[in-house]
Amino acid sequence: MTRHPDDADRLRQAVALLLAGELVALPTETVYGLGADAANPEAVARIYAAKGRPARHPLIVHLPAAGHLAQWARAIPPQAHKLAAAFWPGPLTLILRKQDWVPLAVTGGQETVGLRVPAHPLAQALLAAFAAARAPAPAGIAAPSANRFGRVSPTTAAHVREELGAAAALILDGGPCAVGIESTIIDFSRATPEILRPGAIEAREIERVLGGAHLSTPSGPSPDAPRVSGALASHYAPGTPVRLVATDMLPQTLASTQAAGQRCALLCFAREAAGKSGQDFPEQAAAIRRMPDDPIAYARALYASLRELDHLGLDFLLIETPPTHPAWLAIHDRLNRAAG
Repeated sequence: MTRHPDDADRLRQAVALLLAGELVALPTETVYGLGADAANPEAVARIYAAKGRPARHPLIVHLPAAGHLAQWARAIPPQAHKLAAAFWPGPLTLILRKQDWVPLAVTGGQETVGLRVPAHPLAQALLAAFAAARAPAPAGIAAPSANRFGRVSPTTAAHVREELGAAAALILDGGPCAVGIESTIIDFSRATPEILRPGAIEAREIERVLGGAHLSTPSGPSPDAPRVSGALASHYAPGTPVRLVATDMLPQTLASTQAAGQRCALLCFAREAAGKSGQDFPEQAAAIRRMPDDPIAYARALYASLRELDHLGLDFLLIETPPTHPAWLAIHDRLNRAAG
């Protein structure tokens, strides 16, 4: 990311606002976050109010570096330290037992806390400056996605302005997010670690670092698992109803939609779909957004594409179902929740 001459002034302004209990929107490599001083329950309450987020839904606390982990969590298992060393800064969130002082406002009333160190250079600079200003007290920024609760996450500063308007006292513009979907969440609060939300870091990468230990991904809510961000059946959703359609069913679905007098947008792969050249689709879809065949590039473009098509005010958004390869697991998770 190119640093601008006024970045230092904006960082000082952001730190001052956070210390005063105000909200600051910040870029991370995953999505833009709506940030507040995680140690300040009143500031955290402003996040919930701005997003319309239920108070029992915990927030992820962003830290300047892995060295700050023990200030926020206790009984940290060696496996968690291994993952922090391997993937931080980066799109990985660890669920750990919280230190007694950590406000329940930030954990949704739970005794666990979600922690991560973001990789975006502007987020890192803000977190470092905020930690210096709060020293020697623990410093962290609670920052869920900077959008209304349950809606499509923002991946540009313009998305934040569109979603939240003046709810944030300051929006730090760090350009488009490089990853584009939320972090992988690993639960270390129970006897066996578990992936509670898939993300850009795949299970096989995590298992490799942990020496081949198999991590499960729950197919549904577990009664003893901690509540985490993005776990609702309906989430990451545009206002336009979403339907997932298998590749070989696209022509039939488009034809039936057209016959019913409904106008739809189509999110499909750039390659030919169901043996079609794609030339027939414009006659049946009001808009088409062609997506990359690579899961990393697809994730980067996903939320901006959903927003673009949602703005058209059509009856449906049809999405071609991605491949079933494990590399597409996080994409499947987001699309299934968008259609939830």
